Amino acid sequence: METFLAPAKINLCLHVLGRRENGYHDLAMLMQRVSLYDRIGISLIEGSAIRVHCGGVVLPSGQQNIAARAAEALFEQAGIRQGLEIAIEKHIPVAAGLGGGSSDAATVLMALNDMLGLDFTPDQLMKVGVKLGADVPFFIFKHPAWATGIGDKLEEVKGLPPVWYVLVNPGLEVSTAWVYQNLRLTTPRDNLRIPRFSGTLDEVVALLYNDLEAVTAERFPLVGEVKQQLIDLGAAGALMSGSGSTVFGVFSDEDRARAAVEKLSVRPGWRAFAVAPVDD
Repeated sequence: METFLAPAKINLCLHVLGRRENGYHDLAMLMQRVSLYDRIGISLIEGSAIRVHCGGVVLPSGQQNIAARAAEALFEQAGIRQGLEIAIEKHIPVAAGLGGGSSDAATVLMALNDMLGLDFTPDQLMKVGVKLGADVPFFIFKHPAWATGIGDKLEEVKGLPPVWYVLVNPGLEVSTAWVYQNLRLTTPRDNLRIPRFSGTLDEVVALLYNDLEAVTAERFPLVGEVKQQLIDLGAAGALMSGSGSTVFGVFSDEDRARAAVEKLSVRPGWRAFAVAPVDD
């Protein structure tokens, strides 16, 4: 069995620009992968069955699992059939605004492309991935990105500083669909542009914004409490990622981030992680 790493992501900013007739929303957001990983084991087996195992976490099984659907979609595109065993070791909290399922799906697409010598380009894999979820192409893109459309139109962002983040998940699972259904859109904005950076922490903090945070925090006030805890422990800024409930704080260095994790981890039900940006 070959093993692959599937990183989490955070949204440094997330603007909801409007709602489409098909129910999707137009977005403008800055996304960055971080060093919290699911581990994906993949084995090629006889036959054509695709089996997914994820010990200790309740996830959709069989063909309903996004990792299995990713494999099926790739095989359909390639015109082949292949049996698979996929073992997912979850470390990224589920339904937490960190893109764990999308990252798992993207990792399966890229891994199988290499294992089977299919020679699909990243752009071709991204076209397969967007049918599985709007965040999947971002994980195939492999760089910090300014994402527009439904999140699938990506431009690389350079110059982000080497900060550290502390992710705190307070043990709440939040439905992305519920958050968007309860979002009250304000005046549409069409003047947002891809941000430019010269490499300072203050530039990142100034950018922090999430239209979805107010919706989730109203239903789950614990989100606001987590933000304040991070600020009290030295974060230069804090924000909810995606639709929540994970909140991240921006720290200037690893030592401060790990010191904050040590204090936050004593809270019952809270999971805290010190992570660095991933760009490769």
